[in-house]
Amino acid sequence: MEFVHKSVLLKETIDGLNIKPDGIYVDGTAGGGGHSYHIAEKLSSGGRLIAIDQDPDAIKAASERLAEFDNVTVVRSNFSQIKGVLMSLGIERADGVLLDIGVSSWQLDAPDRGFSYHQDAPLDMRMSQEGKSAYDLVNGCEPAELVRILSIYGEEKFAKNIVRNIIKAREQKPIYSTLELAELVKESYPMKARQKGHPARKTFQAIRIAVNEELDRLREGLTNSFDVLNPDGRLAVITFHSLEDRIVKKQMADWCVGCTCPKDFPICVCGNKPKAELVTKKPVEPSEEELAQNNRARSAKLRICKKL
Repeated sequence: MEFVHKSVLLKETIDGLNIKPDGIYVDGTAGGGGHSYHIAEKLSSGGRLIAIDQDPDAIKAASERLAEFDNVTVVRSNFSQIKGVLMSLGIERADGVLLDIGVSSWQLDAPDRGFSYHQDAPLDMRMSQEGKSAYDLVNGCEPAELVRILSIYGEEKFAKNIVRNIIKAREQKPIYSTLELAELVKESYPMKARQKGHPARKTFQAIRIAVNEELDRLREGLTNSFDVLNPDGRLAVITFHSLEDRIVKKQMADWCVGCTCPKDFPICVCGNKPKAELVTKKPVEPSEEELAQNNRARSAKLRICKKL
């Protein structure tokens, strides 16, 4: 299956990075190379792009898409490891970093990857195709931990019902497939609640986040990406659900905080100075035109900050 993924908020992201032709840029989530290609187009022979992705299928697709550029290096890794990636290439600082967080359209649509509750496939959901899978989590996780995962990562209010049915089912035999799990979730929902979108959406989101440790990687990735930026360098982050967006919003706000002394202090004694300023005061969201072409962009939010 060809790796096809529509780049979300493409123009807004490329414009927001304020690309210098001779600068060094990192696309930490290269995917099929969509954003990367448009960054590379703006670079002169003196500029350089490092395109990172943890998915081997994405690496193959991005390498093919970006093959025409001599100043692009494609690396298989997780974006949270950006410091180590750059160090291995002899690079200390970058002028811009892009992170496009979450699962790609291709990963959702690929029948054998196990991300979708619409297609029957082995429970997998591993972006890196390595390590513990959704099968391991669903069939081996303690009930209390499963409830926590669904409640926090999926914001699923019927988490206890769902886990009760999962435990009952796996006592008879392991839960192997996506449609088996989706049906269990559906049966756990009150009839009235089944009318509000697919019942399995939040459960699949929660399990995917847990399997890939996405929120921990996001926190690490934000810190490490900001650390490698040059002064005036920009960090652009696209998120697709509220958990991610809250993390990005809070971290960027923290970087922008200056003096924390009480207001009645005559002079500053804390010495804190802002480390960044917001380029986007509010998150940038897709236009009606983009949504008409790509409905999956509907929840996307872009936040950009500049290092001081």
